[in-house]
Amino acid sequence: MARILVVEQDKSERNFFAETLEGVGHDVRAAPDGDTALEATRAEGFDLLLTDLVIPGTSGLELLRALRSEQPETEVVVLTAHGSVELAVEAMRAGAFDFIKKPLTTADELLLVVERALERRTLRSFRDSTELDRFEPLRLGYGSPAMKQVEKALGRVADTDATVVLLGESGTGKEVAARAVHQWSRRAAGPFVAVNCAAISENLLESELFGHEKGAFTGAVSARRGRIELAQGGTFFLDEVAELKPELQAKLLRVLQEKTYERVGGTRTLQADVRWIAATHRDLEQRVEDGKFREDLYHRLMVFPVHLPPLRERREDIVPLANVLLRKISSDLKRRRLELSEEAEEQLQQASWPGNVRELANALERAAILTSGSVLDAECLVLQGVDPSGTAIPRPRVESEDLRSSVAYSNEFDSEALAGDPGLPNKERATITGKTLEEIEKKAIEVTLKETGGHRKNAAARLGIGLRTLYDKIRKYGLS
Repeated sequence: MARILVVEQDKSERNFFAETLEGVGHDVRAAPDGDTALEATRAEGFDLLLTDLVIPGTSGLELLRALRSEQPETEVVVLTAHGSVELAVEAMRAGAFDFIKKPLTTADELLLVVERALERRTLRSFRDSTELDRFEPLRLGYGSPAMKQVEKALGRVADTDATVVLLGESGTGKEVAARAVHQWSRRAAGPFVAVNCAAISENLLESELFGHEKGAFTGAVSARRGRIELAQGGTFFLDEVAELKPELQAKLLRVLQEKTYERVGGTRTLQADVRWIAATHRDLEQRVEDGKFREDLYHRLMVFPVHLPPLRERREDIVPLANVLLRKISSDLKRRRLELSEEAEEQLQQASWPGNVRELANALERAAILTSGSVLDAECLVLQGVDPSGTAIPRPRVESEDLRSSVAYSNEFDSEALAGDPGLPNKERATITGKTLEEIEKKAIEVTLKETGGHRKNAAARLGIGLRTLYDKIRKYGLS
């Protein structure tokens, strides 16, 4: 169903157009002149404008030009009498999708052109949304009983328009699950649009969600459709919904309840014909109790909550999932297909995976870069919870993000955790009190190297850092 505005001076023809379009399920408004039509377009949004070119007040051509400037996403089909083809051609140059000669011979002629115009609008929205988010979805599970329950629940809710909330730790594949629901639903032919509320600044998020009108704020040099508008007829995925600020929570509540909204700086009411899926790794109920999340929005969202289990609770999936990820990684790196050795598979099975699927993908990519042959061996893997010999080891108690990954180092080192680390001799623990962060870090590396007999790869694994990071630290602190 589309929202269509029909502008025609002749009452009988206006009623004919409106009734024909309503007969196939469209929501139709009608206007007898250009001024009324222009006021209507500025009060609410339409998917399609069907207008005669010769109308009282604002002409059809002026109406078209105003719409192209203010609402470029709206398709326009013009009506023209015989002998006015030149005017119709001018309208096409001004941005009309097509024109229809009057009088019409059959209603089918009208419906065909309207269907084509709406199809182009849908394709443009789909193109815009896919340019924003390109993703090749993976399967949800590979035999794990825990994931079979998730797939069963999502399969049941997919065929409805019920709001779904996906809960679980970071990296468990909530967006993959959201895309699966979209693909299994009757909206699968429509766009899938995703927004991560934590990844966009508060000042920009409102415009990103709802769009804005020209001049709404400094820098708004033209009108822009929001992500909700791009998702029309499809699915809208709101990731990290718990990070929404109170003002945006109130606006989202209204969209969920009324299925309408306005662009930033605008007064036109737009329809939100989307299926909502939200996700968060936080405890939403606790955030409600803490006053950080609206209770009414919580209840509006939690129609069908689904918990995604962490990777450590679905170990049957680890190796099959790793093989799928490795095929994609090999393609991205322009390498021949890589295979996991048996030892590598064992290490993957034993790792703790606090970062879940995201951490698995990162670990495989690092290993693939280090691998020169076609087999990815265990010695190329640097995994938390497993040393290179394949022996499970306790997770490091150091809280620095750098000591958990080889990506970035932050100077947040937990001296109390290190001081209480049973892996450190008592005399070593006693020497760190009152030390600077760099002195503590140097001591941790020095002691670990001593305990591993100078084996740097083993030391890096125990510390939970990349081998390259360890070499950099050794040079920095002058350790041998």
